[in-house]
Amino acid sequence: MSSKYQKGPDLKRFMDKRLRISLNGNRKVVGTLRGYDAFLNVVLEEVIDENQEDNPSIGTIVVRGNSIIQFETLERV
Repeated sequence: MSSKYQKGPDLKRFMDKRLRISLNGNRKVVGTLRGYDAFLNVVLEEVIDENQEDNPSIGTIVVRGNSIIQFETLERV
């Protein structure tokens, strides 16, 4: 019998790792994964916006799951 509830994404192995995340609108950010939830909303720290040339540092952000297109790890998992 199938579960009544859907499981969220299994991102435990990516916690505290540097990730590059591709977003809607051809945007890309790089940051350290600090948290996530069942809807793929993620918390990133020490974020750098790869599309900005001047002052690309953003700090800590929450990225909504439905705007994420792709995850890419920049460290060995």
